[in-house]
Amino acid sequence: MNCGIAIFPSKQVQDAANSYRKRYDPHYNFIQPHLTIREKEVWDEARLSVAVEHLEQVTSDFAPFEIEFNRFSSFYPVSNVIYLALADTEAMMRLHQAICSCDLEECSKPYTYNPHLTIGQQLGSDELHDILASLKTTPVDFRTRVDRIHLLYQTDNGAWTVYQTFLLRGQ
Repeated sequence: MNCGIAIFPSKQVQDAANSYRKRYDPHYNFIQPHLTIREKEVWDEARLSVAVEHLEQVTSDFAPFEIEFNRFSSFYPVSNVIYLALADTEAMMRLHQAICSCDLEECSKPYTYNPHLTIGQQLGSDELHDILASLKTTPVDFRTRVDRIHLLYQTDNGAWTVYQTFLLRGQ
């Protein structure tokens, strides 16, 4: 089954993101607004069990933290994706590195991890530039507490749902 690891931000952030996603993100109906920590990958039951054990260990050592979204940005020209960007990515990068280590190490990934919340994807270049130009002038100031991560799996209809939630329990 396809599995992935993500963080769901506060309802305020999700509502704001969804006001854009419903127009610009074809995945709007399949997953709520999120920050991906580990991309989807096909896992069997044994791999899933190893992942759960690893996530229990990592989250026992990690303390909750705050993140702030402060602007709209894009991955253009690499990808026609528009996203909400973080003011400071350090805490998310540390969490990603801890999760994607040991038994969950990601091998041969073609890009560097960049924590973000996608609001638009699979856009044409002209559409992307028009949307991004209008969003660049929109003030962004959202904060959310990261106190849990979610191990997700993809259902037969393509939707993502939570398999297990792990609270950040460190000091």
